[in-house]
Amino acid sequence: MAKTDYSKYSKLSPFELKDNLIQLASSHSDRLMLNAGRGNPNFLATIPRRAFFQLGLFAVAEAELSFSYMSEGVGGLARGEGLAARFDAFVAGNRDKPGVVFLGKALSYVRDQLGLNADEFLLEMVAGILGANYPEPDRMLRVSERIVREYIVREMGAHGALSDDVDLFAVEGGTAAMAYIFNSMRENKLIAPGDKIAIGAPVFTPYLEIPELNDYQLKEVLIQADPKAAWQYPASEIKKLEDPAVKAFFLVNPSNPPSVKIDEAGLAAIAEVVRKRPDLIILTDDVYGTFADDFQSLFAICPQNTILVYSFSKYFGATGWRLGVIAMARDNVIDKTIADLPEAAKKELDARYASLTTEPRKVKFIDRLVADSRAVALNHTAGLSTPQQVQMVLFSLFNLMDAPQAYKQAVKALIRRRDATLYGKLGLPLRSDDNSVDYYTLVSLEDVSRKLYGDAFAEWVLKTQNPTDILFRIADETGVVLLPGSGFGVQHPSGRASLANLNEYQYAAIGTALRKLAAEYHAEYEKAKK
Repeated sequence: MAKTDYSKYSKLSPFELKDNLIQLASSHSDRLMLNAGRGNPNFLATIPRRAFFQLGLFAVAEAELSFSYMSEGVGGLARGEGLAARFDAFVAGNRDKPGVVFLGKALSYVRDQLGLNADEFLLEMVAGILGANYPEPDRMLRVSERIVREYIVREMGAHGALSDDVDLFAVEGGTAAMAYIFNSMRENKLIAPGDKIAIGAPVFTPYLEIPELNDYQLKEVLIQADPKAAWQYPASEIKKLEDPAVKAFFLVNPSNPPSVKIDEAGLAAIAEVVRKRPDLIILTDDVYGTFADDFQSLFAICPQNTILVYSFSKYFGATGWRLGVIAMARDNVIDKTIADLPEAAKKELDARYASLTTEPRKVKFIDRLVADSRAVALNHTAGLSTPQQVQMVLFSLFNLMDAPQAYKQAVKALIRRRDATLYGKLGLPLRSDDNSVDYYTLVSLEDVSRKLYGDAFAEWVLKTQNPTDILFRIADETGVVLLPGSGFGVQHPSGRASLANLNEYQYAAIGTALRKLAAEYHAEYEKAKK
């Protein structure tokens, strides 16, 4: 292969670099391009989607019933009178349709297990899926919030400790949540240019990129997970959080890309820091928590200090739906910190939120997030679209009603088989870690080289080969696209592979291709020794 200098790409975000890798990997017509760099899953939950579309058909019929005197194609708003009886008839007449059967069971579950008003739930779902009204309330539909909250509290490992003490803000996926939180923290004087924030690394790249923007100008303190300790945070790193100059700690748990959840010792160590520093704000992005065994979020451990971000995108295969929530305990240090700001700062915030209420100082941070997401002046039209909220509710109910957790076990087994297949074909032993989630894997250049051909070869590779060049060579020679670990704050040369977006035989092909390329490098090494 002709030597090409790819160093100009080394400073690109991995999500921008991937386009160049894909172009090169696709340039050979004699083979298939395998893009393992993308985190979008190729699996999805079907039953709650069937339920959504069947509910939509029922809701449209209800709309037409409201304006039955009008010409064809014109409907009205859904009505509550007699709705339950018509819905029961709809379910009884469509027992051959899985989505309708699920809807009937969901109504029973909401009434009998969650103790919610079935009529209110049904009307909210029918009106919501029609999308004919602005979201009301704007933060999240009332019954929807209670249902999704049950799902979030359970999946985040709170075990009933939070329940009604939690507020949710429905947002357009985890990325919107991230943008809204950074912005509102700045607007509400929780962070300011020059402030220190801690970031758990490795981490989803935007958490490294956003703080450096001119909008924020924050100083990053990296809390580095140790690959030799199965990607857990060492006590020496967690101790950095004790610095009172560190305003907040941002992390992804389970991590991206190591794909490992924080273990009990790590959670306890962070909780101890919070005990010493009750002012510390934690932002935890737990999108991969639903793939972990016995997951417990920092939101469950330190609820008063933690802002939780959760996205439905990966677990339910719903990246295109853009569904996420921001969760906060009603009793939280963020609201207390805002209340303790200097009077001049509070007056400035009074002016910002004066159009919302006559008592702006009583506006909670989570409601300020809603207002700020629409530049405050457009708060009256804020909120996630109501059809999106309906699908979010159906996803939540699908999980809550699945007592044996069959869907969860199926998707977890799926990605773990892919992991075993990739490393098996690469010629490496199956990794074992109870905290591993396996949604992504980091293919370590050093580990692969050392385990396949020994220490001397690994040292030669690290000294003579550029990691970015290797990724381009992998793309060019094998058609496999991996993302650079360095773009996620990984300190050793590696490539991130998603285990969610290809089929098992394709991961076998990736492992085989990487093994072949390693053999080529070893041949170069042997030649160089002569």
